[in-house]
Amino acid sequence: MSRLDLLPGAGPVLSLRHALYRVGRDHKGGIGALAIDMLLDPVTGYDTLQKKLNPTEDRRWPNPDELEDIIRLTDDPRLLDALMRPADAVWFKPVPVTATNDALKALAELMTRQAEFVGSLHDGSADNHWKPHEVEALKHHGHEAIRKILGIIAGAEQAMEGEDDGVSR
Repeated sequence: MSRLDLLPGAGPVLSLRHALYRVGRDHKGGIGALAIDMLLDPVTGYDTLQKKLNPTEDRRWPNPDELEDIIRLTDDPRLLDALMRPADAVWFKPVPVTATNDALKALAELMTRQAEFVGSLHDGSADNHWKPHEVEALKHHGHEAIRKILGIIAGAEQAMEGEDDGVSR
């Protein structure tokens, strides 16, 4: 593995090309280990993958199957951010929450508070002139509600699949 970092001091916002390089390099064991995890040819796979992930190489890119493997094996948020940024989309990975009556009641209470909060923002929407702090607050509360809902759904799916019996421990 090359010890020369081609992106020293790269910040948190990376292009797709730079994110691919960084997640490959930061994968446990580096790009060589990633190539092995991807079940690439042991003789040529490392060299080929290293060239495809090189941020200065314009002619080579991972193919869709390789990209899918890289995403699955690295599970790195920097890569997911780089993939979603051009679409101005947000990705979310649900964290399972046991889907109990108490969890559903807590979600209902949260949704009631969220609705009251959104209703309180009528000043911004009335004149269609939103202030940055209003938009940030709205975004924060929206993401919080989405996380809670998806977490409970993931917990219900786990319980349905028999991984969890739905009982808090």
